[in-house]
Amino acid sequence: MLKRMLTVSLYIDGASLGNPGDAGAGVVVYEGIREHRKLLVQRGFYLGKQTNNFAEYAALLVGLAVLLEKNPGTVTVHSDSELLCRQLQGAYRVKHENLIFPYTLAKLLLARFGEVRIQHIPREENKEADALSKKSAELRRNIE
Repeated sequence: MLKRMLTVSLYIDGASLGNPGDAGAGVVVYEGIREHRKLLVQRGFYLGKQTNNFAEYAALLVGLAVLLEKNPGTVTVHSDSELLCRQLQGAYRVKHENLIFPYTLAKLLLARFGEVRIQHIPREENKEADALSKKSAELRRNIE
């Protein structure tokens, strides 16, 4: 029996109140294409005191960990962080030592999926993940 391969869209965002400050990560996962998509996961995670860029990577790592359980064939990562997107695409180097480990782990996790696309999107197209990351940082707790 053939196992159906999922096509998923992972929307991620990180927030830091103070940079560094109380930080949160927002993750929203949809199955399918835009017109017929189904919400699979919507969560916010409190990260403690972190930078905004670290929070962006934390959101990606949490999202990828969630996706490993779903075993998708195609993953499109949507982020409004130009830095994260360009680093993952190889256009920018990872210079800050605080980001080397999460970047390396993200690359290892991304290699476990069939097809991966990294898409930089405007902030207006990332409202759900943005709201979850900010709310988690403000409330200092995880949100489901």
